[in-house]
Amino acid sequence: MHNSPPPISISQTDSATDLAIAGPSFSLVIPVYNEEEGVAQTLDDLHNVLGAARCQYEIVVVDDGSRDRTAEILKPRSDIRLIQHDRNRGYGAALKTGISRAKYPLVAITDADSTYPSDRLLELVELAEDADMVVGARTGENVTYSTLRKIPKFFLVRFAEWIAKRPIPDLNSGMRVFRKSAVTRFLSVLPDTFSFTTTITLAMLTNNYVVRYQPIDYFHRAGRSKIRPIRDTLLFIQLILRTGVYFAPLRIFLPIAGVFFLGSLASLWVDLFIARDLTESTLILFVTSIQIGIFALLADMIDKRTGRF
Repeated sequence: MHNSPPPISISQTDSATDLAIAGPSFSLVIPVYNEEEGVAQTLDDLHNVLGAARCQYEIVVVDDGSRDRTAEILKPRSDIRLIQHDRNRGYGAALKTGISRAKYPLVAITDADSTYPSDRLLELVELAEDADMVVGARTGENVTYSTLRKIPKFFLVRFAEWIAKRPIPDLNSGMRVFRKSAVTRFLSVLPDTFSFTTTITLAMLTNNYVVRYQPIDYFHRAGRSKIRPIRDTLLFIQLILRTGVYFAPLRIFLPIAGVFFLGSLASLWVDLFIARDLTESTLILFVTSIQIGIFALLADMIDKRTGRF
């Protein structure tokens, strides 16, 4: 049995002067799937840290159809709000469920595998008072990260930075704090997979929300990783492209149009000075560049006129 203190709520205090609340109130959403080895320790650590700081908070744990003893461990706990999916729907789907059910306007997320430093969460929450999202960037002094994952991530981050037109210290950190009102605007387009964090990062940046990064450490996980490097890297590429098309169409389509236009100029040079004739290839390349350019402008106009984000 655990001996963690229950989360503090307004109902437990008779007046605002009875208990000094440190920092803003927030909901902490933790997606869980087959985390029997680490979830209890993570929850205990979080309650110890947050309880000692006398925070007003709730912990919403979303069990995403776990097949091990995770549900058995979570159900007896009275210090969390447990939501269960009847089947495994994905990391992003679990986060979307938890965010939708969160009762506070400020929402934090973290993982249940003890990889993120629980003692840094309050720092991110406090920084979120002056930002729309604060990301715990895994760039601290003690970061344990697979080299196999670093290589594709390097190129993905550079591509994402090009789309967002700003540096991104950590594209898909799973420890962050954001305003619920900001993120719920994007829930319909956010994926149900591990790419949730990648997509919300680009969505917030390309829509000019205030996003701040705070260096944190990152540790070995408890239990087996759910990441599949090849498949998930391909999914990340797909999601970044889709997000770029959705939120920054000019950044995706204009370079493509430029490539075709340069190709038409090269073909025209060959036609004029070598073939001594205007060929179909030149016309096709030129027309294609114009069509893609017009499509890019239309996509950008539609994105701005809808005013959805």
